[in-house]
Amino acid sequence: MKIVVFTGAGISAESGLGTFRDSDGLWEKYRIEDVCTHEAWLRNPQLCVDFYNALRRDVLAAQPNAAHAALTRLQQCFPTTEIITQNIDNLHERAGNKNVIHLHGEITKLRGQKSETDTIDIKGWEQHYGDRHPDGSLLRPYIVFFGEGVPYFSKACEVASTADIFIVIGTSLAVYPAASLMNYIPQHAKVYVVDPGSPDLSGYDNVVHIKEKASVGVPQLVDKLITSLS
Repeated sequence: MKIVVFTGAGISAESGLGTFRDSDGLWEKYRIEDVCTHEAWLRNPQLCVDFYNALRRDVLAAQPNAAHAALTRLQQCFPTTEIITQNIDNLHERAGNKNVIHLHGEITKLRGQKSETDTIDIKGWEQHYGDRHPDGSLLRPYIVFFGEGVPYFSKACEVASTADIFIVIGTSLAVYPAASLMNYIPQHAKVYVVDPGSPDLSGYDNVVHIKEKASVGVPQLVDKLITSLS
């Protein structure tokens, strides 16, 4: 039995981390095109560094919630479970989640200019502009900026294609290419969606929509799966 979990901003929001769609918080103070594009990095790298330093400080202050903890229990019962996330925080890892693929980068890492995936860990919350990667290139946040390629998307598609059960948590399924992972789910797979909103599920069969926030719906679903599959 192979379980694949796909998480979005909704699971992190319950730990107090907002997204660029929120009407408050850090993102409201910045325009996306000023801090989250490659052009912005070339135009004003210090502004980008300052923004991601502040975001990193928020991430490190946040704590995993009941949904993250439930996924740890799921993986303890079904060790082959893999997690694909759109989130750049490390709440999955801090909760004990394993086998996590970060589609959009990781705020706790930096990368150079020569490789998309040759990363180094950053200690604490502060990057100093001008620091360099061991390959000699200038370090930047390990974030997939808007307009850049998603280096682990192919790997995520391969993982999605192996699912017997596919669980979607806290995403509107509106951010591409990540949302197109749904196209790679095998026809036989059972799909569970945990989200209080109304993501577009048209065209998908065998879907159960649990209209709860992640911290409520995920523990309920995990309990159900452990009971029914163990």
